[in-house]
Amino acid sequence: MTESRTTKIEAMLSAAFTPDELLVTDQSHLHAGHAGARDGRGHFKVMIVANAFEGCSRIECHRLIYAALGQMMTSDIHALSIRASAKKPNLFR
Repeated sequence: MTESRTTKIEAMLSAAFTPDELLVTDQSHLHAGHAGARDGRGHFKVMIVANAFEGCSRIECHRLIYAALGQMMTSDIHALSIRASAKKPNLFR
């Protein structure tokens, strides 16, 4: 099920932002037993580079990503770590 959620997150973000770079990592295994994860929702890390984030603050980038993921934010995702940028340098360090 985790693979399909990761794939779905990638597909939704790709459709919304047409990113130059996108990496979605399932980190749920790092939070096993965590009270918030007991409901089956996962922990994910997103690193994305897309022109859509040009001129956006960090909070604006996060809001755009949350909106793009829509219902998944309440049904499949418990925690989402985000690194978003319009420029490539240093994002994946």
